[in-house]
Amino acid sequence: MCAKQIRKTTSRAKAPVQTTGHIWDGVEELNNPLPRWWVWVLYLTIIWGIGYTIAYPAWPLLTGATQGILGPQERAAVAAEIARFDAANATIKAALTAAPLESIPADDALKAYAIPAGASVFKNNCAQCHGAGAAGVQGKGYPNLLDNDWLWGGDMESIHTTIAHGIRNTADSDARYSEMPKFGADGLLEPAQIAQVVEHVLAISGQEHDAALASAGATVFLENCAACHTEAGTGDRAQGAPNLTDAIWLYGGDRATITETVTNARFGVMPAWAGKLSEDEVRAVATYVHSLGGGEGAPAP
Repeated sequence: MCAKQIRKTTSRAKAPVQTTGHIWDGVEELNNPLPRWWVWVLYLTIIWGIGYTIAYPAWPLLTGATQGILGPQERAAVAAEIARFDAANATIKAALTAAPLESIPADDALKAYAIPAGASVFKNNCAQCHGAGAAGVQGKGYPNLLDNDWLWGGDMESIHTTIAHGIRNTADSDARYSEMPKFGADGLLEPAQIAQVVEHVLAISGQEHDAALASAGATVFLENCAACHTEAGTGDRAQGAPNLTDAIWLYGGDRATITETVTNARFGVMPAWAGKLSEDEVRAVATYVHSLGGGEGAPAP
């Protein structure tokens, strides 16, 4: 082999690959350059990203976002579509708003519109607490809307009021309001009395209980709890006081949970939706909830 060929071969020889200096379990990390095609793809995606933010709405500002040189066509199209449906439903919405609440379930046309519309409103605003199927979450204070056990009433008027004004919130002066005393935390009852009244509640709800303690607890209940829950423990809807004689519990009905409830009380809050939803939406979701299985007729005058 001639000297020229030797020099040419040597010049083509690759230099040894350097390492990054990182070693894991004796394995060195080589400092290989990225493939050219990969680098160019990276550059192209950067260029494309910059072009996209120039062409379309992208960067958030204090009161909005950059609109892009092509304008927000998609948002305008969506807004126009919403406006089209609002115009198409304007007549039925007006009729739903004007109708007496108790007449809506009996009006086939209003009911046919209100139930699917109310289901949509429910899934967007209520399912987070009551569940997608409206069965609530026992132990969390979110009531089941499928049964006929209602704290504040299950007729259309009552459901509408609860949805519109909420429960124990500070945003609506017409919110439903009641507050259970913290019998233990505030020292209103001694621990022994709490144990007695808990056994009484277990007894009237048909659960296993200590008969001797329950007998003493009946007196404690009569003196401290009957004003809201009634002497029989069947509750009072006007005050949102639950029925303690059935097997339906908002926070749980075992001995430990009832003891916690009596000791520290419960204070569930529901937001007022009248300011967030239109009147036709409130009526639609009230109709939907009423239709789920536990809806009641108007109370007798």
